[in-house]
Amino acid sequence: MRRMMIVFAAAMLMMSHAAFAQEAVQTGKALPRVYDEEANPNVLIDEALARAAAEGKNVVCQVGGNWCIWCLRFADFITSDKDISTFVSDNYVYAHINYNPSNPAAGEDTQRMLRRLGNPVRFGFPVLVVLGADGTVLHIQDSSYLEEGSGYDKQKVMRFFVNWSRAAMGGF
Repeated sequence: MRRMMIVFAAAMLMMSHAAFAQEAVQTGKALPRVYDEEANPNVLIDEALARAAAEGKNVVCQVGGNWCIWCLRFADFITSDKDISTFVSDNYVYAHINYNPSNPAAGEDTQRMLRRLGNPVRFGFPVLVVLGADGTVLHIQDSSYLEEGSGYDKQKVMRFFVNWSRAAMGGF
């Protein structure tokens, strides 16, 4: 079993490197790695919640990892588009929460994060979890519904962010 896990992890690593190389060739730029692989996910969530409570915002946890090309594409998409980045900045505290599916038993911190966020990894990656400032899971978004071709659709992404903002929810 251990041998299978090592082979699986090596295969995931090789596929992710190939995907990053292909992305750089196709777009002319390498996508920034936005996930802190050493951070405790629960500490990141706690910090985001404290900031959200102080600022009157909701939290979006983008669960995924630097191994996931679609995760990095989404992060790049929402920061590169001025309308989206401004709306997100004005209405949310955004946290990139690292998860590695080739190491699902990564420890109690990871298992606690999964329970806390409603086991969002069942939807694939990236998965977006909207939290109220009190930590309540308000919505789990399968990001594949926001895709268009080999990227993301601005109208769908904006609709998601607008519909789950505190203002749209009546201040929740």
